[in-house]
Amino acid sequence: MINTTAWNRIRYGLYAPIYDLVADRTFRRARQLSLDAVAWQPGMRVLLVGAGTGLDLPWLPGDVEVHATDLSPRMVGRMQERAEQLGRNATCRVMDAEALDYPDAHFDVVVMHLILAVMPRPERGLAEARRVLAPGGQLCVMDKFQCDERPAGLLRRLLNVATSAVATDITRQARPLLEQAGFAIERDRPVMLGSLFRALLARPA
Repeated sequence: MINTTAWNRIRYGLYAPIYDLVADRTFRRARQLSLDAVAWQPGMRVLLVGAGTGLDLPWLPGDVEVHATDLSPRMVGRMQERAEQLGRNATCRVMDAEALDYPDAHFDVVVMHLILAVMPRPERGLAEARRVLAPGGQLCVMDKFQCDERPAGLLRRLLNVATSAVATDITRQARPLLEQAGFAIERDRPVMLGSLFRALLARPA
């Protein structure tokens, strides 16, 4: 399989200098819509998983405690720079989303934007998100997904061999992934390119 953790660390390190040129304006509105669905409260402890260069940071409330991780050290470096430019006291760390170095029930909100369609084993990432979420915590997801009603066809699966190596998996289904990981979906709405990109809000079931 080409889509591995080691390969993702390498390729996102290469993408880091130009990532904002592609991902900032393109996904800005989708990020905002996704984060607006969270029931924010002052003092919440928030984890951004696979946070890249920190493009979610400007859209978070100013009165929450922010922790952010990414697999790529170069991405984390740019994320830390963004946090400093914004005057945010965010803790930014290099970390694998499939093995989070945080205690159980530690966060009130976990944000996973544009990562579930990238990681090799999204079910592991979701299991970790559920583990570190406090009871009643919120999972905020935004990504591209295949429709839930039917699995990807042969042509899409063949195309996915290439897309998953250089960009993203195009065969993953949101509801089966989240529900099998033990989440109850409270909100599911399209946010970009018709229904290709969706924002979901869920809690541990």
